[in-house]
Amino acid sequence: MPLWWFAADRTARESVRRRSPVPLVRDNGHVMQPQGSRRRYRVVLAAIMIGIGLLHFFVPGPFVSIVPAFLPAPYALVIVSGFFEVLGGAGLLVPRVRRAASYGLVALYVAVFPANINMIVHPELGRGIPEWMLLARLPLQVALIAWAIWVGREDRD
Repeated sequence: MPLWWFAADRTARESVRRRSPVPLVRDNGHVMQPQGSRRRYRVVLAAIMIGIGLLHFFVPGPFVSIVPAFLPAPYALVIVSGFFEVLGGAGLLVPRVRRAASYGLVALYVAVFPANINMIVHPELGRGIPEWMLLARLPLQVALIAWAIWVGREDRD
């Protein structure tokens, strides 16, 4: 994420805004993002979600193996979650449905959380991934939720 930089007066803010890729703070306390900052992060998240979603279709095995045993039809759940990852990622790029797509991704991150817990309870499902990385996935879900909500907002917010 970008660093925060504070400018005291309007002239300094305008001067820095033209040269600096970091957000500035307006007099009313709201963050003023340089043109395109949120857009770039939106495209990155969209690409990640579309890419991972497509993996659910082309290489479903690793995803099927981490579905908790108490859930029915693991393969179907993987295909459905992959579909919604692709849909959510693509939706972030369409202004008319952007906010709905971001909330859909939040719901998806919550829905797949049991699989992350399942990998911690059964580390052998992680296929050699170190346990610390499996644990790191839990707070990563919170970061992904915040990221999806932020990029789902209008560029002028």
